[in-house]
Amino acid sequence: MTGVLTAAIIGYLLGSVPFGLVLTRLAGLGDVRRIGSGSIGATNVLRTGNKTLAALTLALDLAKGIAAVGFGWVWGLEAAAAGAIAVCVGHMYPVWLGFRGGKGAATGLGVLLALAWPVALGAVLLWLATAAIFRYSSLAALVATCATAAVAGFVADTPRAIAIGVIAILIVVRHRENIHRLLDGTESRISFSKG
Repeated sequence: MTGVLTAAIIGYLLGSVPFGLVLTRLAGLGDVRRIGSGSIGATNVLRTGNKTLAALTLALDLAKGIAAVGFGWVWGLEAAAAGAIAVCVGHMYPVWLGFRGGKGAATGLGVLLALAWPVALGAVLLWLATAAIFRYSSLAALVATCATAAVAGFVADTPRAIAIGVIAILIVVRHRENIHRLLDGTESRISFSKG
């Protein structure tokens, strides 16, 4: 139980590091929360027009998901699952930012890479296909997330499947405003025309 709690604490603290916000401020681009969706994630960082910062944000958000699971493995499977959930909670609800963080897609993918990499590969391919066809990052994330949750129980053991399912629910909840905008036809499309 101590290992599970320790992994959860480490995971939350890792997740709560707002790389998108830190990188855009260091680059002199201001507060990324004041543009686009107001999120601290890579998609919103891309809206600054800086593709390099967006790619770096994506890489770092992936890395913290992988790292949290890696730390959890020190104490076993249940601790790895706890760290997986906690890192996503930390990214979405960081205490340093008044519990208003990112949407969790990249960090969730990092977790998925560490917990069940074949499922992660399928999620990436599905995200790419959906984004290419519809040009909505949020829709691509939702489709990949829901598909991942649907197959998790068939390809992973119980602790991992539960962690993946909980993370999927959290990601969908964090995308609720995007869902409303998608239904209203007002969601922003992915654009690579800047910079």
